[in-house]
Amino acid sequence: MRHLARLSFAFLLLTLSSLAGEPKTVRLLTIGNSFSANATRHLKDLAKAGGHTLIHNSLVIGGSSFQVHTDKTRAEGKARLYTNGKDLVANLTADRWDYVTIQQASIKGHDFSTYQPYAGFLRDLIVKHAPQAKLLIHQTWAYRVDDPRFAVQEPKPGEPRTQEEMYRGLTAAYNRLATDFGAKIIPVGDAFFRADTDAKWGFKPDPKPFDAKTAKQPELPMQTHSLHVGWRWAKSKDGKKITLGMDGHHANLAGEYLGACVWYEVFFGESPVGLAFIPKGLDAEFACFLQETAHEAVQARLKGGAP
Repeated sequence: MRHLARLSFAFLLLTLSSLAGEPKTVRLLTIGNSFSANATRHLKDLAKAGGHTLIHNSLVIGGSSFQVHTDKTRAEGKARLYTNGKDLVANLTADRWDYVTIQQASIKGHDFSTYQPYAGFLRDLIVKHAPQAKLLIHQTWAYRVDDPRFAVQEPKPGEPRTQEEMYRGLTAAYNRLATDFGAKIIPVGDAFFRADTDAKWGFKPDPKPFDAKTAKQPELPMQTHSLHVGWRWAKSKDGKKITLGMDGHHANLAGEYLGACVWYEVFFGESPVGLAFIPKGLDAEFACFLQETAHEAVQARLKGGAP
């Protein structure tokens, strides 16, 4: 009954939003890495479900930081070009962007000393070559609670020891950058932490012991409600064998959907709650929870309250 009630409420909100909302076209340029790709993977589908249009150019360098994008812009010849054959300036001037986003590499997100002067260099280029665009800062998310990063017995000074420490650190750093730039944050990290720590829907590691060294395919630990890829069996880079690996960094289907719901509300000014688009393979009730969590995270930021 609760499942039906939640879906009925979602349908009602969708109906109301379709009546009240005005079609909107958003031109978006993202400067980031796999995390920006994760968070925007379903954004175009959500925009379509809301009756809107998204024009999106994504500049992705795997694992890249502010410094990597800055160094690319300062490079010579082909080294300064992105995969679309244009350098950053050419991409900034390729369209009349409404928004341009930047983000730090997730592994460095907690350490503000790695942000500058590189973020400032990118900000200045954006202001110069796309002055009409609003600069937004994409807050990345903390790694899964059981990520190997948090299993180190003696972390280096300043290195987060837990998911919460990573979240608190990256949030403080992103907040500081946003204040310095007078820019707003896309609070994906807030949404992830809200969802991960929810009493009902939050991810909890499998209480049963799991030995990755002795596990046999397709054996995996329980990973219900994970927002991260986690443990998986996948082909090796040469494609010759299947190996077991742990990815507590990147978003899985649920995490990508949550991120896209946050971006949707930030860019289109409407709650994602009730939108009909749900990716194939994602539980409908869990998807409703993710919509609601995204909305709560955005609203908390708008009200100036704590994440």
